[in-house]
Amino acid sequence: MANSRRIQLSLLLTPYLLGALILVALPAALSFFIAFTRYTVTEPPVFTGWQNFRLLRHDPLFWVALFNSLLFIMMAVPLRFLGALGLALWYSRPRRLNGLYRAAVYVPMIIPDTAFALTWLWILNPFYGPLNALLRTLGLPAPSWLVDSSWAPLAIVLVTLFQIGEGFVILLAALRHIRPELYDAARVDGANRWQIFDSITLPLLSPWLVLLSVRDVALSFQNTFTPALIMTRGGPYYSTLYIPLFIYETAFDGLRFGQAAALTLIVFLITMILVLILYFVFEGWGFDES
Repeated sequence: MANSRRIQLSLLLTPYLLGALILVALPAALSFFIAFTRYTVTEPPVFTGWQNFRLLRHDPLFWVALFNSLLFIMMAVPLRFLGALGLALWYSRPRRLNGLYRAAVYVPMIIPDTAFALTWLWILNPFYGPLNALLRTLGLPAPSWLVDSSWAPLAIVLVTLFQIGEGFVILLAALRHIRPELYDAARVDGANRWQIFDSITLPLLSPWLVLLSVRDVALSFQNTFTPALIMTRGGPYYSTLYIPLFIYETAFDGLRFGQAAALTLIVFLITMILVLILYFVFEGWGFDES
């Protein structure tokens, strides 16, 4: 029976492993090779060593895109983290229409990225968009969201804040696994809400919080591509030129696939550095054997 069980698990995992090999591992290995070549598709790749990295070091747009991407991560990741945690804590308690509200939080995740970006392009329109119309009705200033270099990065952050449904569901499930007896014992000892959250909820949620933080940092280098491409095309004045859009323009507009692959490798290394920083900030992966 044990052998049969292992065979069944192997058969179930085989399609996923093949997909990961063909769609992830092989393209990653090919990108690593191309990063050290001069490749324009029209001719065979020519090995050039570190030339692509030297060219990128002297490209001012690379530094602009890198700065914009890191700034986006510093703004979006903490806000998404706090938003998912706050909503999970709020809707984990029994309330009327809880199911409807939870579904509403998750709905933006199932909308295609292109449709989502086009919807926000209409919402943030400075002339007839509903957001500015609401702000004018309330007597508040109506920013030129996507045509002002000061507001455009904030607009991209605002768009991504509505796509926290996955983190919300994960934290909601994590809260369900905390035993109610722990809260009852803390209340009997006279603990208030903040003490309960700080001493029970937060430590027991730490593995999931670390997981979401690492995931958001890794994905933040990618999920800016669609809104930046459709809503601003990297403008105004390169204020929303992020690394994914810069890679796309380098590869498909400039036909410099070697430099685009080098950029991808740099993004991978920066992501690993940020993950290691999170590891030291959280003092591990959130587990405490004691």
